Amino acid sequence: MRVENYARRSFLKAMGSAGMLTALPDAAHGLYGAGNGPIVHEVAAPFQGIEAKPQYSIRFSVIGLDHYHIMSMTAAAIRGGGELVSVYATDPKAIADFIKLYPQAKLARSEQEILDDPSIKLVAGAQIPNLRAPLGIRVMHHGKDYLSDKPAITTLEQLADVRAAIKQTGRIFAIMYSERLEVRAAVKAGDLIQQGAIGKVVQTINIAPHKVNDITRPAWFWDPEQYGGILCDIGSHQADQFVYYTGSTTAAVTASQIANVNHPAHPRFQDFGDMMLHGNGGAGYVRVDWFTPDGLGTWGDGRLFILGTEGYIELRKYVDIAGRSDGNHLFVVDAKQTKYIDCSKVELPFGPQFVSDIVNRTHTGQNQEQALLTAELVLLAQKNAKVLTFPT
Repeated sequence: MRVENYARRSFLKAMGSAGMLTALPDAAHGLYGAGNGPIVHEVAAPFQGIEAKPQYSIRFSVIGLDHYHIMSMTAAAIRGGGELVSVYATDPKAIADFIKLYPQAKLARSEQEILDDPSIKLVAGAQIPNLRAPLGIRVMHHGKDYLSDKPAITTLEQLADVRAAIKQTGRIFAIMYSERLEVRAAVKAGDLIQQGAIGKVVQTINIAPHKVNDITRPAWFWDPEQYGGILCDIGSHQADQFVYYTGSTTAAVTASQIANVNHPAHPRFQDFGDMMLHGNGGAGYVRVDWFTPDGLGTWGDGRLFILGTEGYIELRKYVDIAGRSDGNHLFVVDAKQTKYIDCSKVELPFGPQFVSDIVNRTHTGQNQEQALLTAELVLLAQKNAKVLTFPT
């Protein structure tokens, strides 16, 4: 028996768990993979709702191209029925890249030209992060709705100003939390939770590594006063997922910490952070970092774990390392089975929903209060974070 156990341990060590499961015959998967339940493989059907054919059309413009998230933000607005009118920015390369992708956009002579155009109903912006909230406030006071890249707000003072402007103007201040709104597996996870697939959500765990790409980063990337700090910046995505999947309407930060572990050339930069959150819908843990190794082949192995009272969901959003190709992998386990769902064909409803919200003055694509609660959480986590130091 000891010889058999030793051989099995040696086999596991050599193969690794993923390799072992691939090598085993189907009949053995119940023993090593999913207990007594079957393993089901499924390709999620394309969403057949509002996205299939936009119901509405609006004219919109873009101000600020400091982060290329604006490319996908623009795509989402167009996918939802938006007609791109114009763009204003000051960086010649960014302008050229944007116009190459969206040649229909007229180059505006100034920000004011866009703000003064009454036919434009929405402005999307990706300026340097600490400039995004002031831009949004100007947009709203000119009678338009606003869609900002994240982080849209970098200080608690800005948050108070944004809330005041929303109350004064009645306009929408939306934030593109793309790791949920524009990731197909994340959309599918939301559908499953709403259907009760894993019971009541207890906790979310987000692991969000990113790749630095030092030589391509602008000066503001390294300055926490401009980008807001790592929890405010990257952590915005993860806090949004915590708020959304737990259904929390009130929440607070349990604990948070930040560090600069390995970037001595940029002493104010933060390359590691984590935070614990709790709300009236559940608990959450977030880890963010800038340590994606070059060997991965993509910018980050973003993973989300959602624990429910009757099962759990795991997302491999962007890569399944040494496994299936591409991204948008979802795994769900319940009392009956283990299921893998390929979410690559799931359609993205945010664009059409958001354009509909602008027309109908609703908040289907994004709940305004939850969007700002997310911003408040990461601002408090950043402000109160314990600063860690490590031996060099």
